[in-house]
Amino acid sequence: MKFGFIQLIFVFISFMNIQAQTVTPNICPPLSQGTPIEEGMSPQRLALIDKMIDESVTNGEIPGAVALIARNGKIIYHKAFGMANTQRKRLMGKDAIFRIASQTKAITSTAVMILWEEGHFRLDDPISKFIPEFKNPQVLKGFRYSDTTYSTVPANKEITIRHLLTHTSGLGYGMIDNDERMKMIYQKAGIIDAFTTKDITIEENIKKLAALPLHHNPGEKYTYSEGLDVLGYFVEIISGMPFDEFLRERLFKPLDMNDTWFYLPENKAGRLVAVQSYDGGTWKEYDGDLFDPNYPVKGAKTFFSGGAGLSSTAEDYAKFLQMYLNNGVYRNKRILSRTTIKTIMSNQIGSLRGTNKEYYGLAFGVFTEEGVAAGGLGSKGTFDWGGYFNTQYFADPKENIIGIIMKQTRGGPGDPTGWKFRQLVGAAVDD
Repeated sequence: MKFGFIQLIFVFISFMNIQAQTVTPNICPPLSQGTPIEEGMSPQRLALIDKMIDESVTNGEIPGAVALIARNGKIIYHKAFGMANTQRKRLMGKDAIFRIASQTKAITSTAVMILWEEGHFRLDDPISKFIPEFKNPQVLKGFRYSDTTYSTVPANKEITIRHLLTHTSGLGYGMIDNDERMKMIYQKAGIIDAFTTKDITIEENIKKLAALPLHHNPGEKYTYSEGLDVLGYFVEIISGMPFDEFLRERLFKPLDMNDTWFYLPENKAGRLVAVQSYDGGTWKEYDGDLFDPNYPVKGAKTFFSGGAGLSSTAEDYAKFLQMYLNNGVYRNKRILSRTTIKTIMSNQIGSLRGTNKEYYGLAFGVFTEEGVAAGGLGSKGTFDWGGYFNTQYFADPKENIIGIIMKQTRGGPGDPTGWKFRQLVGAAVDD
């Protein structure tokens, strides 16, 4: 995004406002070290997590992992297992940095809601009010595989900000789309799906995306999409700041998330875990057929994907989740109002996701009573999501527990660590 003189003045004013960020008397201490017994967790049962992950590494199901558990704002389990890079024999460390892919989405949604709290827009405003290229959206009707030409019909409504937050806009997701036609359309248009080392901005990408057809009329279905990438550019427009700078000033600095970046500083790049794929009975560095494995340490460093672009550590992401468990507060800074968080955690799309165990809010999947009955998922209201490179997290407001397990793989012989970790965390509650 290129900034003129007026925009630069706006950026300066924005930075001045940031320095006077909301201070609250509701002080919540930062995440700190604790012990399982003091926080009502069984050390003996937590040891089962060690055994489980060690066995998965030994059996070749994963090359390595970092797991973290926090309760009541105290980190009571934080361990590294296996290798960060098997080929180079680099051991995993607790401070390892992972490409968190779609875990970026909740952070982008939070940025949107920070601006919403300031009264800049309504959730049901059409996105074309701010990005005119989205005016008069079209829905895909016919498609010719021989030359990728297609026909469309006008959508029956505009795409709103709420649609983009909830994956109901009708937009697609390029290379990971379930519809082969959309894959071909996006590829032909040169859409960047997640991240890149190329010299391109999210503004350029989103304006190209806006010209493409939708899967369906906005609001009619749940279709996982690049809606959060659109909203990354939207944050730039509303705030007058590059998206990476907005996140740094409004979220990452207040939350002490010093290891969370779109593109890693040189002094942190050595901690990045290699994406590994299973080949011939061993784990090797991924060859990059779907993404550039040099991301996020090389390249132009100009593309800030709101849907999948960030890299982070388990501890940094725990701080973000703890802010939500604290009803929007971290230290003495209020990031979001508890009333806003109630909206974020409310069912926004009814039954469009097609499951009664979990509904979708404005940033997370949220578990219902049916999810509790299924077992091993957490209490009612537990929220979660994951990332393309095999990272998972959940936060349980009732038990005040955060669980994060991060790996960095594509494919493999089968990885049970995600569900096993979550189940074992719940089983370790001992109060």
